[in-house]
Amino acid sequence: MESGNEFGDYLRARRDAVTPTTAGLPDDGARRVPGLRRDEVALLADVSTDYYVRLEQGRERHPSEQVLSAIARALRLDETAAAHLFRLGMPVPGATVAPVAEVSRDLVTLMNGMRDAPAFVVGSAQDVLAANAMAEALYSGFARFDNLLRMIFLDPFARQFYTDWDNAAQTAVNNLRASSARFPGDRRIEAVLGEISACSPMFATLWARYEVRPRTHEDKRFRHPRVGELSVHFEALAVTSAPGQHLSVYTAEPGSAAEDAFVLLRRLAEAAQENPQ
Repeated sequence: MESGNEFGDYLRARRDAVTPTTAGLPDDGARRVPGLRRDEVALLADVSTDYYVRLEQGRERHPSEQVLSAIARALRLDETAAAHLFRLGMPVPGATVAPVAEVSRDLVTLMNGMRDAPAFVVGSAQDVLAANAMAEALYSGFARFDNLLRMIFLDPFARQFYTDWDNAAQTAVNNLRASSARFPGDRRIEAVLGEISACSPMFATLWARYEVRPRTHEDKRFRHPRVGELSVHFEALAVTSAPGQHLSVYTAEPGSAAEDAFVLLRRLAEAAQENPQ
């Protein structure tokens, strides 16, 4: 899905996302591009148009820190997006590590000890590597609880489960972008990209936006077929001993309806353990 010029792809995608009004430029209303033109980015970054065009086309591979900072400002990049721009424009040799797919026994023990909260371990390609009984019960409506991207984009149940499916989809794609930036060339990420993009035009559209944002924490709303709606808080905790892995945990506000729903969810989890299919 990439051209082989990731730095140029990123510049084009972020340029398309900035309107002239946002950049403080006049908009004549007759534009052939959805966002800024190359010459406008060059003007805002105080570089020549020819130099910026060479950057986008991949003919200039060694921009300075000052140039990257100026482009980041011109494209209105936030801290995360600017960091990705620097990662692509000034790669550090030997900085790439390989993701780990095997979940340690200690982490599984910790996760299973969370009897009152859904918890699961996600890998670099958003594969579900391990899950406790509460998480299994929470996602029991899906045909398979195996990969968050496949579940969101390819399982029809997702539209019912996520009360804000559009946000869930965009967040998942942004998170995969961040993971692919950290693990360039990872075969599992590439396999997931190929599978989902071939089956979901929506995924391909969101992926083309090139928004890089790791999922760390947020409030989420689910609609479970057995326990009803849940408003929960999500935290993704990086597993420092296993690059690419995150422990995902959902918690409910004390005294909330979600806390009552978690009680029902735990009963479902216990019943499933007592009567495995």
